[in-house]
Amino acid sequence: MSANTPAAAAPAKSKKMLLIIIGVVVAVLVIGGGAAAWFISSRSHAAEDEESGGAPAAHKEAPKVAPTFLPLENMVVNLADPGGDRFAQIGITLELEDAKTAEQVKQYLPSIRSGILMLVSQRTSTELLQREGKEKLATDVLREVSRPLGYSVPSERERAKAAAAAEQDGDGEERPAARKRTERNPVRKVLFSSFIIQ
Repeated sequence: MSANTPAAAAPAKSKKMLLIIIGVVVAVLVIGGGAAAWFISSRSHAAEDEESGGAPAAHKEAPKVAPTFLPLENMVVNLADPGGDRFAQIGITLELEDAKTAEQVKQYLPSIRSGILMLVSQRTSTELLQREGKEKLATDVLREVSRPLGYSVPSERERAKAAAAAEQDGDGEERPAARKRTERNPVRKVLFSSFIIQ
């Protein structure tokens, strides 16, 4: 009987030791996880305090604001097809940065509508039936709307010239640094709400 007592005590000691080790490991993991969470949250709060208390950070963007949509009246335009018997009915909605920009666009609306009518009347139905033709028209309309507001949108030809000039310069690393920074155009997009060609 005395021989069985030490043997029974050894497994009980090893179970106790195993439970103690597991308890210590769990405690270390919990403490480490808590410390990591505290460290990360204190760093993010410190960064927020620096940005709001000090000089405005260059990388922080303004809060996202819902855009303002300005629908234009539908336009019916004769197209440049031979015979002159094709026309397009186009509905355009402008996506603008804010209501202030919408008011500015409304002041120039007669001039803008005239420019858009001139742009569409120079196109053929074949051009406008293709996606590329519609995208090019949208870019041209964006340029026409932006012009009275004092912003310029480069044409396809100007973009191609700039790309060719960048290739000829060879090392394109110096070129972007030398570019003049321009303000962001408040006219974001030109959206077609209807597009019918007959």
